[in-house]
Amino acid sequence: MRAARVAVSAFQPESHTSLVFIMDRLTRRADFLAARDGLRVPAGPFLVQARKRNDTRAPRVGFTVTKKAGNAVERNRIRRRLRAAVKSLTDKTRPGFDYVLIARREAIATPFADLLKDLERALKRLHKAG
Repeated sequence: MRAARVAVSAFQPESHTSLVFIMDRLTRRADFLAARDGLRVPAGPFLVQARKRNDTRAPRVGFTVTKKAGNAVERNRIRRRLRAAVKSLTDKTRPGFDYVLIARREAIATPFADLLKDLERALKRLHKAG
């Protein structure tokens, strides 16, 4: 048993850096509050808030899932689903923007394809308005 653990922990993928996706995240409360004062678009099981920064750096994304959405396991599952949706639609985001996705409980049961459609539609509406 001990030798098996050592063998597994010693395994390193050859080129794991090409598979890693780095997404800039909002972490400071001030950034979330600034996005709150920007544009907002309801998108089915979540709300998207956005604000244009005065720079051309990569877009940043923050996620908010309140306790109303469920217990910790359910909230984390919702957050993971939203994070995956944003990762698959990075070409729809714009540099110099901060986005905040505020999840509702329905986000846990919504099919992933519908999440993608809702997010894509919301981003189009945000960029058309702003």
